[in-house]
Amino acid sequence: MKPAVPAAPATLDASTLLSATRILLFALSAGVLVASLYYVQPLTSMLAASFGVSVPQAGYLVTATQIGYVLGIVFLVPLSDVLNRRQLLTWMLIAKIAALLLAATSQNIIVFAIASVLMGITASALMVVTAMVASYAPDHSRGRMVGTVMTGLLLGILLARTVSGTVAQISGGWRTVYVLAAIVVAALLLMLRRILPNEAPRGKLQYGKLMASLADIIRQEPLLRQRALFSGLGLGTFSVFWTGLTFLLSGAPYHYSEMQIGLFGLAGATGAFAANTAGRMADRGYARQATWLLAVASLAGWALIGFGAHSLVLLLVGIVLLDMGVMGLQVTHQSIIYKLAPHARARVTTVFIAGGFIGASAGSALASASFAAGGWLALCAVGGAMPLLLLLVWSKYRHTQRRLERAAQTSIT
Repeated sequence: MKPAVPAAPATLDASTLLSATRILLFALSAGVLVASLYYVQPLTSMLAASFGVSVPQAGYLVTATQIGYVLGIVFLVPLSDVLNRRQLLTWMLIAKIAALLLAATSQNIIVFAIASVLMGITASALMVVTAMVASYAPDHSRGRMVGTVMTGLLLGILLARTVSGTVAQISGGWRTVYVLAAIVVAALLLMLRRILPNEAPRGKLQYGKLMASLADIIRQEPLLRQRALFSGLGLGTFSVFWTGLTFLLSGAPYHYSEMQIGLFGLAGATGAFAANTAGRMADRGYARQATWLLAVASLAGWALIGFGAHSLVLLLVGIVLLDMGVMGLQVTHQSIIYKLAPHARARVTTVFIAGGFIGASAGSALASASFAAGGWLALCAVGGAMPLLLLLVWSKYRHTQRRLERAAQTSIT
């Protein structure tokens, strides 16, 4: 007879697990794990030269990591609703280290692409961490706590470019980026092993039924469907920009190096702090207003980014607006979805994030295709269409909702 997995210590309540120091560590974990999806973006010209392919072809490596991330979200993250999350995270982070080392030693673009998919799959561990925080957090502060973790995640997305570009420039090659990343993940694994509770499983693992239940959750939760769509449009427009930015800055009129391109992540990082503000707004009941405001900010960002081939100042202001909009929207969406189906937060997370990164994968592919077809303005038209579509769908939803509310009031009177 197998020994039972010990339950979490009785003294480990939400206030202990979610202390300020540990929330910051969880935010750091999210940033470190998601960064591996984006190290490649400022390195595309360097990788293209190393593997003997064109820069737009190397740009599809971003899509490979995002496809892997969606696979991890769909097929691994739901396991955290029933398994011991400490053990699940341990195995996922060990696999992450192996994927980073495979990338560092790749000799051709095929092997690097395989490593990219594996890096994406294992990066989904960050959503196990996020779902754990959401499950322990009290209702009145869930938005703020998830917002803090998401701030770390979003800073990781943006600063990954700065770190990888700088390390590649200083070391003279891209391989050092992935070796150092593997070392950082190994250190993170040791820290998380020390602080995470050794939970008892919350149910019997029946993998087929667990996967089938995703369809039930999608069918039963219209708000989840809506916010997953919005997440896809938000991360799609985000991915169009940050994949395409390398194409603009590495060519005329800028001809910037990998380090210089990476430094643009610092401009976008200022927008990451919108995540925490958005979480606080949602906790206070202003999620609807935040949705309008942040979607408009994203669209306004693209209006300025369109002049980026001629004005560096307008490009930088546009980056800040776009990132504030996208990042704030992600936290606003999550503050809403984590109120749904409390018994299945990992599966709710799976549906939401899968929707988001399907959009992100499409966005990175569309960036390469649109830039090759029509240059920077074509890319901006594709990117700007996404927040515009979000606003149109949201307007239609709000119009329908107000009409139903008026009808309900009329029937009462």
